[in-house]
Amino acid sequence: MSKGKKLLGSITGISIVVLFWSIAYWLVNLLFPILGIVTNEYVKDLLVGVLGFLLMISTIYLIGKLFHSHRDDVFHIIVDAIKQISKGNFKVKLNLDRVNKGHPFATIATSINNMAEELNEMETMRQAFISNVSHEIQSPLTSIRGFARALQNDDITQSQRSHYIEIIITESIRLSKLSDNLMKLTSLESDHPFTAKPYRLDKQLQQIILVNEPQWLAKNMTVEPILSEVEITADEDLLNQVWTNLLHNSMKFTNEHGTITISLELVGDNAIIQFEDTGAGISPKDQLHIFERFYKGDKSRNRNEAGSGLGLSIVKKIVDLHHGTIEVKSKIGKGTKISISIPSRYSKR
Repeated sequence: MSKGKKLLGSITGISIVVLFWSIAYWLVNLLFPILGIVTNEYVKDLLVGVLGFLLMISTIYLIGKLFHSHRDDVFHIIVDAIKQISKGNFKVKLNLDRVNKGHPFATIATSINNMAEELNEMETMRQAFISNVSHEIQSPLTSIRGFARALQNDDITQSQRSHYIEIIITESIRLSKLSDNLMKLTSLESDHPFTAKPYRLDKQLQQIILVNEPQWLAKNMTVEPILSEVEITADEDLLNQVWTNLLHNSMKFTNEHGTITISLELVGDNAIIQFEDTGAGISPKDQLHIFERFYKGDKSRNRNEAGSGLGLSIVKKIVDLHHGTIEVKSKIGKGTKISISIPSRYSKR
């Protein structure tokens, strides 16, 4: 504490003592003649001192009581808000107009309000997630249940029976993929083991193209690899999931005799990977949401081949784990290009 503050505090203390001594002196000299009390100056001065002291202590007590009561009120409001949040009410809003902005209670109230807003957003996302999962599960289950009942009809032909069985198998596979993707996404958002090691990215992409050859050949597609020799340090298994999801997406939304071009080059310290197709394209509106969970965009694009809407969410999460970036360029009827940039040497941040 500076000397100036000490001096100011001493002057203030002396002034308060003088003030209450003066009030006590005035009261004694006013009341003694009225009450007819006669005494010597020593007793008078003693009474003035005692009375001044009692007045000062009483005033300080009353002022403290007043502020203490206000502080208790604010404290109880804050505690009540925390209790409501603990019970799941995240729409709590503390409005402490009576508290100065610089006061610790105001800081606590602001922190509680921010926490409640974030928890409310998380709760909204959780409810939306549960709703989407329920919808995605219910759809294939409805089909399976409906066609299983149809199989109980002895009057259907063998061709119809085979068709219904094929639908049930397809919907079962769809359910299995949904379960796998949900587990993968949940794992990525928790403490998923991350194993970075050096390997040839161009060879990995070549292997992905080869493994999926029966699928793109079945649609008479052409897959053109333009791959430079690039070695990176990354999680090979996770990136394998990225390239698989992107290639499947391109194949899904590209018509027969279409072309998918996969390119790879090293630019500075980053590996640049691009998947470009001649497919249906994505509208500007849908491009803003394609990495969100369960987002499927234009439903007409999913009429023939339904997905879970989780594939690109998984891609985005894995790219983020590698401290990379992903961007989409697309035009309706012209095709889509997805570009990914990831550091060639992974390092924790």
